[in-house]
Amino acid sequence: MFSKLLEAVLKTGNRMNVGTNRGEAHAFKLDALLKLVDVKGTDGKTTLLHFVVREISRAEGSRLSSANFSSINHQSNTVTDLEYCKLGIQVVSRLSVELNNVKKAAAMDSDMLSFYVAKLGGELGKIREVLQLNNSFSNENGHHFHDAMIEFMRKAEDEILDIQARESFTLSMVKEITEYYHGDSTKEESHPFRVFVVVRDFLATLDQVCREVEKLNEHNIIIMGRHLPVTANQTSDPVFPSFQASRSGSSDDDSSLSS
Repeated sequence: MFSKLLEAVLKTGNRMNVGTNRGEAHAFKLDALLKLVDVKGTDGKTTLLHFVVREISRAEGSRLSSANFSSINHQSNTVTDLEYCKLGIQVVSRLSVELNNVKKAAAMDSDMLSFYVAKLGGELGKIREVLQLNNSFSNENGHHFHDAMIEFMRKAEDEILDIQARESFTLSMVKEITEYYHGDSTKEESHPFRVFVVVRDFLATLDQVCREVEKLNEHNIIIMGRHLPVTANQTSDPVFPSFQASRSGSSDDDSSLSS
């Protein structure tokens, strides 16, 4: 679902920037996800993220409907789209749950993690020094303590080496992810977990937008059920790409989602 969402954002950004040097982008930086709610349509309310969520929900709803042979009301294209969106929004809104570990990672401090791993090794060294002194001055009863601590040391050393290896592997994987989404991990060396912070903040916004889209969709289903006219800004018809995206106070460089 995350990949589908990124693809939808890229396609929409290219569509909005058609005819410009930004209109044929192959990728975008992850930070652009945080700008989706800043890009608004002519109604001043619908954001680019609302549009993306709605379109993905329709597509997922249609796919699920076909796969499950469910009976969606096909009275009109508008009704069908509303039913598809109702079904698909449940899939899109689960993304935050699926990426729950990303939110946990965003709350971690990489410096503190490295500090505590190093501290474990240092504390083990202090125990080793104490055991050396104890071995020199201990009596017969003290040997039992010494032997027990030697056994503990062997196990602790193995576990700490394993922890250090896991830390090194984890940080290398974080670097790969950062390079994939940002292109140059060296720019994020001071904040190696920033990629997770960006996704966490985006997921919080996505949750809110999903609730808003679901609420509006339910409202429109009720209206259609009563056979009442639906105004243009109430329908779930695509606002983008017929939309001239506007962004209050934005510059040409800052407003591009495909940069």
